[in-house]
Amino acid sequence: KKQFPCRDCGKSFTHSSALLEHWHVHTGEKPYSCGACGKSFVRSSHLKRHRLVHTGDKPYRCGDCGKSFTTTFNLNSHRLVHTGEKPYSCGDCGKSFSHRSALRRH
Repeated sequence: KKQFPCRDCGKSFTHSSALLEHWHVHTGEKPYSCGACGKSFVRSSHLKRHRLVHTGDKPYRCGDCGKSFTTTFNLNSHRLVHTGEKPYSCGDCGKSFSHRSALRRH
């Protein structure tokens, strides 16, 4: 049950800590700073993901070809290469694309 509503936008959270982190979206505060470059983030998870830029760590590995990625999003996007899936199609001509960005360029 979500018991912690945001007083600005009404979005609710199950934990007060999640509400507190969400609150930074409204205040513009970016309390999570990278020790390596000083870049700041609203969410701690964004800082964690950013740190991979400095470490070069790519913890998500493709089971088909072994290529590694910094995020699960990038890994899942890459997997379309192996499956041949093209889930994004043009409403005008019907041509299909593996990636949303390719559809937008089209």
